[in-house]
Amino acid sequence: MPKVGVIGGSALDTVENLEVSHREMVNTPYGATSSPLLFGKMNGGDIVFIHRHGFGHTIAPHEINYRANIWALKELEVTHIIATGAVGGITEHMSPITLVIPDQIIDYTHSRNQTFYENNQEPVIHVDFTWPYDEQLRTVLNRSAVKLNLPVVSRGTYAAVQGPRLETAAEIKRLERDGCDIVGMTGMPEAVLARELDITYACCAVVVNWAAGKGNQEEALIDTINTNMKTAKASVHKLLAEALPMIMEL
Repeated sequence: MPKVGVIGGSALDTVENLEVSHREMVNTPYGATSSPLLFGKMNGGDIVFIHRHGFGHTIAPHEINYRANIWALKELEVTHIIATGAVGGITEHMSPITLVIPDQIIDYTHSRNQTFYENNQEPVIHVDFTWPYDEQLRTVLNRSAVKLNLPVVSRGTYAAVQGPRLETAAEIKRLERDGCDIVGMTGMPEAVLARELDITYACCAVVVNWAAGKGNQEEALIDTINTNMKTAKASVHKLLAEALPMIMEL
């Protein structure tokens, strides 16, 4: 039976209705994880939850120990990962409060540890990353969102940028020309590290604002983001609860 790992980001700092059995700090060959891992059950399924920014949101996107987080989930026999994160909307249908289940990603990050296969410790393996997200898991998330009448876009291209600053309007124009629909700071190298360890992985991105130069820019941006984040969290909690039984059948 699948064991599900949920990676919380800015859009999800807890998992509602998770019956927590215990929490544990895990050390790995790559150092400590971002936060203690929470173990519990929801709708009869086993859940392991980790907050990639640390509880209290103290770890910047470029400082996250992505390798430790993914390695720990693998060691704990997690088979499926649902990664959540807040993003900005670039293209027309990516409006705030929308959930996006991306099918592609473009990596604009730099200076992050991108692989487990380096420093002559393991033979280099070139993983196939043509389709960075698992199609079955994406289908489950999309079907769950539709069933709940949640605002969802079933596919899109995620631009993974360095952060922690937000982007300029010119940068967003460039990302749009490149074919990106949403922009976030934590999509990579998390996705490829999961692929290297053969963990089924999909992303539920939460649009919390229009990206720079898009939409209504008259409102205070940070206030808008915080308001939209609170609304979106409820949708993500519902989505996880609905999706979990279907994941257990994969």
